[in-house]
Amino acid sequence: MSGTPVRPPGSGRPLHGEPILERAFRVLGAFAEAGEGLTLHTLAARAGLPKSTTSRIAAQLTAVGALERLDNGAFVVGLQLLEIASLAPRGHGLRAAALPFMEELHRSTGQHILLAVRDGDEAVLVERLSARDAAAVRYRVGGRLPLAGTGIGVALLAYAPERVRNDALAGADDAARLRRLMATVRAEGVCATTVPNPLRSGPAVMSTAAAPILDRRGDALGALSLVAPGEGGVRAAARMALRRASLAVSRAVGR
Repeated sequence: MSGTPVRPPGSGRPLHGEPILERAFRVLGAFAEAGEGLTLHTLAARAGLPKSTTSRIAAQLTAVGALERLDNGAFVVGLQLLEIASLAPRGHGLRAAALPFMEELHRSTGQHILLAVRDGDEAVLVERLSARDAAAVRYRVGGRLPLAGTGIGVALLAYAPERVRNDALAGADDAARLRRLMATVRAEGVCATTVPNPLRSGPAVMSTAAAPILDRRGDALGALSLVAPGEGGVRAAARMALRRASLAVSRAVGR
């Protein structure tokens, strides 16, 4: 079809006709860890672009502050992106309403408290509070999490469009379990489960509880989650505190 981008067969080269903006976002999407510095070679490899193209785009992004270049030549994400991202209403507005209640949960439990929103078939973490002695987890603000593989993802999935739920169930290792968890979220306003710990150190599994944050129409604005080490489960008192916090955030957003 005329005008449709086409990738050369068997090549890692970019799509013919792919807009420059899409290529720029591929470069920005190459960064996976907070504070990560990438060489031009690594940046090009992760973005799937020729080195010359990546160099040109990276220079343009550096000129507008979206990237910064270190003394050793590596590229890092620039502050301009942070300034722009902080204006996102689905993240920043919800975060402002949720933060006081997250801090209260954090003080009372001493564990990780997460806030996320759904973006398509993934959850995007918009805030995380962690105690110094809490078990290490691979969650970062701005990071993406699978809906079916995390407690906070399940809380969002329970209120996602039917197509998103069906896709998640089709790809789930245990669809029956996922259905039960989503039903629990909708019936009780909170669910608890265990998930594998992706880190090599620490416990093999983590216990988590999650609760959706709903608007007046009953749609999910986001979700709160508590993550603790081990498979002992999140205590009932903590689950109820999480549920109360999610309701309080819902009211705060409504105001």
